[in-house]
Amino acid sequence: MTIMSSLDASAIASIHFLQRQAASLLLYQSVLGGEVGSSFLDLLQALRHRDPQGLTYLQAYGCWFRAASAVHQSWQDYLIAQILLNDNPFTQQVQQTKLENLPPALIAAAQQDLQALQSLYECSGTQLSHWVQEASGMPLAPVAWYQEQDATTILSHEETKIINLLQQLENWADGLEDLAAYYQQCGTGLFAKYWALRWMSGQLVGIRHPDPIQLTELFAYEYQRDALLKNTEFLLAGYPALHVLLYGSRGSGKSSLVKGLLNQYGSRNLRLIEVAKSDLKDLPQIVESLRGVPQKFIIFVDDLSFEEDDDAFKALKVVLEGGVTARPQNVVVYATSNRRHLIREFFDDRPRPSDREEIHAWDTMQEKLSFSDRFGLTLTFEPADQNAYLTIVRNLAAQAGINLTQEDLDARALQWATRHNGRSGRTARQFVDFLKADLAVGNR
Repeated sequence: MTIMSSLDASAIASIHFLQRQAASLLLYQSVLGGEVGSSFLDLLQALRHRDPQGLTYLQAYGCWFRAASAVHQSWQDYLIAQILLNDNPFTQQVQQTKLENLPPALIAAAQQDLQALQSLYECSGTQLSHWVQEASGMPLAPVAWYQEQDATTILSHEETKIINLLQQLENWADGLEDLAAYYQQCGTGLFAKYWALRWMSGQLVGIRHPDPIQLTELFAYEYQRDALLKNTEFLLAGYPALHVLLYGSRGSGKSSLVKGLLNQYGSRNLRLIEVAKSDLKDLPQIVESLRGVPQKFIIFVDDLSFEEDDDAFKALKVVLEGGVTARPQNVVVYATSNRRHLIREFFDDRPRPSDREEIHAWDTMQEKLSFSDRFGLTLTFEPADQNAYLTIVRNLAAQAGINLTQEDLDARALQWATRHNGRSGRTARQFVDFLKADLAVGNR
């Protein structure tokens, strides 16, 4: 037998209605699957049962308040964000099939779910606080959770447009066509939430704080930068783009250039997936999982090289050369290496006239040496000479607001390079960062 709460009949009916709406979800159940959603449902359940001391209500409200405040969003903003990210049969299929071509039952289920979610959306933190006060008999209502939209949160034009639409619609089901268009353009799940991801333990994991390096911070390799930008523009425009090998001296900015592409084009649906050398055997599986997804992907492999008979070499070769399965046009591989020839070769590997083990040994060796040619575009980063090094230092110092004469700056930079890691873009960055902090501390 259910013991009813001390709330009045009208409040109990409203709470029961919200519970039925949540339970009726056919596709979007996982919107309420996180800690914020589950604690919201727990609070509704607690409010329906009598607790003479009111502790159950207060504890349940406290759990929901803590969960909601941890995500730095109001309940309404959180719910819409989860709808935009949600992976379910409707959001997955509508990315690849026009809305009107989907099964009518799937469309009807999505419309029904949107109406149910709108009811939950309209239950504000103030309403929950009022119910808890009434149920517990507290003289004052507990603090109501509300969070204004964070001004530092960067929303794309598409996100802003669909959020404003849902906030204004009287019936969210009427916005299904616009929501479908959003999914088709921006995707769902991890790829909608994160710009940068990493392949770990057989799955993709989002990177919350990717490297903030900007292309405007990179100097002295303009030809390489422009070639990589052009190739990436081809990818974003839906044209066949080339796999790229960036090789050359250490510290020349190869990795930074690739990472800078993400900050340049992330808002245009570019995504970066970092794959370690040890995980390259999974590369065909990773590439196939990206087929048909609306985003464009750079698979980034840093510091690439192989040993003899390496399984990773074979997996990468399949992706670069293609096979029976057509290569997805939304995926390219960008790899960096300090070696022009990616497979280590020893003098003992070279065939001699006396060798009798393999008739075509020279062919085998040439296959090893030419592996890098399987990248459609190879960009070479020569070691920085003194002029290039000082050019990088001067530009970085100007961006950092360092006020020294050019003569003084150059002298310090050259001295730093002599005492540390030699002339390179990395050394220039380390010098400017140290100099900026040193000058700031010294002026206190």
